[in-house]
Amino acid sequence: MEYKISLIPGDGIGPEIVGEAKKILDKVCEKYGHTFNYEEVLLGGASIDACGVPLTQEAIDTAKSSDAVLMGSIGGDAKTSPWYKLEPSKRPEAGLLAIRKALNLFANLRPAYLYNELKGACPLKEEVIGDGFDMIIVRELTGGLYFGERKTVEENGVRKAIDTLTYDEKEIRRIAVKAFEIADKRKKKVTSVDKANVLDSSRLWRKVVEEVAADYPDITLEHMLVDNCAMQLVHNPGQFDVILTENMFGDILSDEASMVTGSIGMLSSASLNETKFGLYEPSHGSAPDIAGKGIANPIATILSAAMMLRFSLDLDKEADAVEAAVQQVLKEGYRTVDIMSEGMKQVGTKEMGDLIAERI
Repeated sequence: MEYKISLIPGDGIGPEIVGEAKKILDKVCEKYGHTFNYEEVLLGGASIDACGVPLTQEAIDTAKSSDAVLMGSIGGDAKTSPWYKLEPSKRPEAGLLAIRKALNLFANLRPAYLYNELKGACPLKEEVIGDGFDMIIVRELTGGLYFGERKTVEENGVRKAIDTLTYDEKEIRRIAVKAFEIADKRKKKVTSVDKANVLDSSRLWRKVVEEVAADYPDITLEHMLVDNCAMQLVHNPGQFDVILTENMFGDILSDEASMVTGSIGMLSSASLNETKFGLYEPSHGSAPDIAGKGIANPIATILSAAMMLRFSLDLDKEADAVEAAVQQVLKEGYRTVDIMSEGMKQVGTKEMGDLIAERI
């Protein structure tokens, strides 16, 4: 098969980690007989330096014409970088928000997987961890409280702020369909998280999710209130497969889940639109303090590339091979500095990419 992939190296360590992910994708092509045609896209600080703005229309058009987008990290040091002397709409992160909007990326996927080899980094007790956990949080990304009408007023000498939480059934249905489609590729369980005992928006959310569930009889659906879910993530994380939730709840729960894994340098993410198109990126930042030193951990970006293979290109076997290669390298004791522990073998960015590629 032949695919067009837009690559966004980005800023800081971005070019280094994207380079290693591309190395992995090239190895996948070699082994499985595919062809990936790459086109580089400027975004963030790199685009400001070259074009004067964090995102150009040309970059948007290139991304839209591809089958998927793989991105490194955006931004720099807010205290020292000249990018942050610009007005907020011209800063690197504004480009990221703009491309998400331009590509209609409404579904955010954040896996949280605990590698057996990295159990020592998990803050939970061993009896809680058990056999580990493997979940993915599917968060609605373009609606809810963050995008509702808001205002701050003064009434009778008292300041009052108003934020509006709104969802319509179409917004709920499309993110629910994504969650069930993903569950169908996994352990076939969806936990829909809401606050239906208080909020009208959550009661509609629950009703629409149940309607969608009727189209997926092989998938188990359970409902869980958000406060209980927050407790369950640290009490018994192994119970979860796919967590489906709205924007603000997903923002909070995905950060909690990432900390439970013990290492954000291992965490991939994806943002999808209504087709199979998606933008894939590591969950971590651009780490400008270590850029160019060859010590950044490329695994989160490599696992993001695996997500791209699975969710946008329907190459499940190839995605499995990449994920298995990452696990094998960890099992053999190789570590970048951020996940290094006593008795392990420390390697740099390029070496880690080479080791993973060799095991595909």
